[in-house]
Parts: sequence; structure tokens; C-alpha cells
Amino acid sequence: MYKDENTERLRSSLKTHEAFRRQVLAILAALLTSAAFCTPAAADVPSLKGKRIGISVAGTEHYWDLKAYKGQIDEVKRLGGTPIALDGGRKDSQQIAQLQALIAEKPDAIIEQLGTAAVLEPWLKKIREAGIPLFTVDTTSPSSINVTTSDNFYIGEQLALKLVSDLHGEGNILVFNGFYGVPVMAMRYDQLREVLKWYPKIRIIEPELVDVIPDTVEDAYSQVSVLLSQYPIGTVQAIWAGWDIPQIGATQAVDAAHRLEIRTYAVDGSPDFVALVKNPRSCAAAVVAQQPYLIGKTAVDNVARYLAGDRTLPPATYVPSILVSKDNAAEAQKTLGQANAK
Repeated sequence: MYKDENTERLRSSLKTHEAFRRQVLAILAALLTSAAFCTPAAADVPSLKGKRIGISVAGTEHYWDLKAYKGQIDEVKRLGGTPIALDGGRKDSQQIAQLQALIAEKPDAIIEQLGTAAVLEPWLKKIREAGIPLFTVDTTSPSSINVTTSDNFYIGEQLALKLVSDLHGEGNILVFNGFYGVPVMAMRYDQLREVLKWYPKIRIIEPELVDVIPDTVEDAYSQVSVLLSQYPIGTVQAIWAGWDIPQIGATQAVDAAHRLEIRTYAVDGSPDFVALVKNPRSCAAAVVAQQPYLIGKTAVDNVARYLAGDRTLPPATYVPSILVSKDNAAEAQKTLGQANAK
């Protein structure tokens, strides 16, 4: 009798467990099916055959800019469309003239990438007024149907928290802040400030440094070299920049001065800076690396869906970024397609 009761209890328990297992599997199947419908696969991107897509970029001398620009051109061609691609040469007046030319061309859509938001906005508005669908890459604009970008709020927070952690919540930092008028740069800088409010023992040295274009690396090297002579060992713990080209020069200056007590932090993931982060003998501590080619490609995919009648696109599409440090730099190079970098 005792044995039979135990057997029945075991059978009942197994039946309950099996019913629960089936319920879990059913829920997972439903979730996976829902996710499949919510996130279109690359194969589902409509054709752009017969479509002309205008592409305007602020400049292409920076690795990030060039890769995102190329991602757009390649994807338009892959989908059978014709790209009308224009490089503003980092001159506001030239990019505005090009936007005017694109409006006159009346392409099926225009994608605008980066630039000074306040200067460009009147012309972005004119694109919409002309009845041309406007999409942007890294440019937040009320005139844009969709901006494809990284989550720059999260990027700024992530980098700031890494800096705070490495400094154990105490120290003096130099900050490059030359392009606050570019929305993504403002987002990253503001997040740094927000995080530092909670760590009052970390102080930004005033005045802030101003990064420039062109000659960014050389100018940053010069500025930091001068400051290193003014601030002796123990008075500066880190250098922050909202992109990584000035940090290449800053890092080179710190390394040349053998001031390895100073760490450098940046955003973007240019191969030269990722290589510095990977180098154990360099002061480069971390970079939040974006995926610019994928960002450019994704922007074109959004255009294709919109032109095919999809009106469910969100105002922003975020492409994941990667926090790269000494610990994972080698693996990150492979993920970012920089496996052949030094």
C-alpha cells in the first residue's frame, strides 16, 4: 500500500511537471513568433528598384562618418536603387547647397547624416515641405521620419560609469567639448555631467578642451602635451572625449610622456583607438564602439520599408554598441570587423 501511494504521488508529480513544461514551451513559442513579426529580417527588406535615394553627409574624413556613408550607398545599390551621394566636406554652407540641389532633384527619399543641427534644421524642414520623405543618421530632427543611430544616452552613461569605476569615484579629468552643437555629442556630454553629479570627488578641470576639425589628432596632441607640463603627476587622472579621433592624439601625448597614471576614454571605435585600448602599454582605457556601417545600412532598410508602405517605423532605430576595454579589445576587434588591426 505504502509503495503504491508513493508511486501514485510520483506519477502525479510528473504529470504536473510535464503540464508546466508544455505551458512554458507554448509561451516561449508565442513570444518567438511575436518577436519574428515585430522585427523584420534582413531578407524581408523591400526592393528599391527604380528608386533614387539622396544621401547627404557632413563629411567623410572620420572613420565613423565614412563607414556609415558607405553602408548607405552599398545598401541602396544592393536593393536595386540609385544613390545620389553627396559629401559636404565638413562645411555647413557646402552641405546646405547640396541639400538644396537634392530638393531640386526630387529623389524618392533623402537620408541626411550628421552636421550642426541648428544650421541644418531649416533645410531639413524644406525637404519635408517639398514632399520628400526625410530620414537621418545620427541627426535628431523634428523633420525626420526616423533617425538611425546608437543609443547615445546609454553610450554617454556607460562610458561615464566606466570612468568613475576605474577612478574609484575620485580624481580630476580633462574633457574635450568642442562640438556640443552636434546632438549626439551633446547627449554623451550631458550624460557624463549627469553621472558626475553623484560623484562629487571627480572634478572636471576648467577650461574644457576644444577639439577641432581638421588636424584633430595633431591639435589634441599639442593641447594635451602642454597641459601635461602644467599638471604634474597625480593631478590628472583621466581624459574624456565624445568621439575618439581627438583621443588618439591625447593618448599619444600621454603615452609619450610616460604618464600612464592617466587613462583616456572615448566613443566611436575607430580602428586606431581600439588598437590603443588593446595595447597593454597604452593609457587608452575604454571606448564605446559603434557599428557605423550597420547604422548606414539600417537607415536604408528603413527607407525601403517606408517607400513600400510601412508606416509603423519608430521615430528612432537604435543599433547596438560595444563597450571595449583592455579585457575584451581583441574579441571586440573581431566583432567590429577590425580583426586585422594591430
